[in-house]
Amino acid sequence: MKSNIETPYYIVYEERIRHNMEILSRVANEGNVKIIMAFKANALWKTFPIIAEYFKASTASSLNEMRLSLEFLGSEVHTYCPVYTEKSFPQFLEGSTHITFNSLSQFNRFYPQIEAYNELNPTKKVSAGLRVNPHCSVIETDIYNPCVPGSRFGEKAENLKDGLPAGLEGLHFHALCESSSYDLEKVLTAFKAEYGHLLPHIKWLNMGGGHLMTRKDYDTDHLISLLNSLHEQYPHLELIMEPGSAFTWQTGDLVTEVLDVVEDAGIRTAIIDASFACHMPDCLEMPYKPNILESLPDDSEEGYTYRLGGNSCLSGDFTGDWKFKELLKPGDRLTLLDMNHYTTVKTNMFNGIQHPSIWLVPLNGSPLLLREFTYEDYRSRMD
Repeated sequence: MKSNIETPYYIVYEERIRHNMEILSRVANEGNVKIIMAFKANALWKTFPIIAEYFKASTASSLNEMRLSLEFLGSEVHTYCPVYTEKSFPQFLEGSTHITFNSLSQFNRFYPQIEAYNELNPTKKVSAGLRVNPHCSVIETDIYNPCVPGSRFGEKAENLKDGLPAGLEGLHFHALCESSSYDLEKVLTAFKAEYGHLLPHIKWLNMGGGHLMTRKDYDTDHLISLLNSLHEQYPHLELIMEPGSAFTWQTGDLVTEVLDVVEDAGIRTAIIDASFACHMPDCLEMPYKPNILESLPDDSEEGYTYRLGGNSCLSGDFTGDWKFKELLKPGDRLTLLDMNHYTTVKTNMFNGIQHPSIWLVPLNGSPLLLREFTYEDYRSRMD
């Protein structure tokens, strides 16, 4: 998209968001599953009115995420935190419909507060759940693998051989990351082997996030079949999924400008007016190389090879090599694709680097400015 907007800027497309919502809606309807949005992947609340036309429930892992949902998305909030505190838990009770505990010790510590709350609020009861660990690793990158050996997430099956404590109504597992329905099938097999004896005694099963059902090669028919098979086995169970990336997968880009080109040891680096460390941290954490609209295919035999470097003073603020048809020069614009999910939620202000502005392209009309950052945003972080 040609634009005169000053770089760098994120740009999000309403049409693409709605495309993803239609896919998720089909799965929700045909698979009889409650799909809720995970704020850890997308907290751009000025786009929530679009999402709320399709989905209004969310999952929260902090008081701030819970409050964001209550204010801008919907009042059904499924809360999970690795740990709760005496200070935070009463606030979670007031704003959540479901609260999942990471361990039996946390459940034993805080469930009496749920019990007392439900007695006082019979029309707004909070449902308690427990996270478990199916010990089935289908994720290659350890930093995103909740089932890595030594994981701090979820109660072990050996501690639940005799059943669940009174008051627990649901189970939750999260073992995927941008994964397929076939990965979910593997995890479900492992989950049922360890925790299947508990399923007749609960009301709901939350299968966590990481279900990338809006990716082009995702087999949604297989997922729907998998969900319906679960319903046949356990017709009393409410099934819940909380995908993060799937909501905003490939719905936005980051547009940058080349500011300089330097060369050392035969490596040409185009320095852009954005930062991988500050504005695209997942590229360094995963790590992964984003696609660039203006680049040539990786296997192209022609073109000029460049590394892309960020504008912070971190030595490692770079990633990947791309080929371009022409020599890059200052003033050239580059469009880094798929920079909405797990991007704006993870940005930071290291070095005081100016944040990209955020724009929305509506179905009709010109781009709308959603957010522009200033020096005051950097200063106020330390107020």
